[in-house]
Amino acid sequence: MSQEQNNQYKPISNAAASIRHFHEGLASGKNWYLSLLEAIGMWTDEFENIRGLCYQYVIEGEAFDWLLLAERLCDTADRQIPEKEKNDLFFRNIPPLHLTQDEFKILIGPQKYTQYLNYFYGITVEQALIQAVREEIRKERLANGWKHLRDEDNEAYTRIYGEAETSMLKLFRKLKHYHLQSSSNLTEMKEFTYWCFKYRVRTSEKARVASDTNKGLDWLRRNNSSLLLY
Repeated sequence: MSQEQNNQYKPISNAAASIRHFHEGLASGKNWYLSLLEAIGMWTDEFENIRGLCYQYVIEGEAFDWLLLAERLCDTADRQIPEKEKNDLFFRNIPPLHLTQDEFKILIGPQKYTQYLNYFYGITVEQALIQAVREEIRKERLANGWKHLRDEDNEAYTRIYGEAETSMLKLFRKLKHYHLQSSSNLTEMKEFTYWCFKYRVRTSEKARVASDTNKGLDWLRRNNSSLLLY
């Protein structure tokens, strides 16, 4: 769907009400993280345009980038949130409070929780899978005496999806009616990764899908980054 179509069907924004709820929670002395999750649970906008930049919180209507929205909300409360706790959440994936899966799900809502899982497995883990295969290719080539390492991305995509990255990106843009020769921005790359994930699930055998997903999860564990919080 084009940005113009998104604008046409976009529901009335409740961003101001969600931000106000977040600030009221902070002012009342409630833990900032609980107030943040409550505000996220209220939020309905799938994207925003702020100062010429598009913030896409929900990819393909299915995958919720909750940390992007969390950063957006925290930016409205400058100096009201402990800097270390905020940095731990956004850079180390460590929340300031221990919440159970059910508590987190209740606070952000069941629909957003499902979309959160879609984002984690469809984008975070998929990116990790690609990185893991890149590393495998690099090790193989070094072991075989290659001095000039290049085109690892296309080889990684070919091993995972059966097509080179350039071919996959071209097909993705054609199906999405995007300009074929444009440079990619962060939002498009997230959309592309999620599309690749769905392509892999649709075209691969179940055992291969599970094996590749576990490879991505293993890479995340080894690198101590972006593990599932809840």
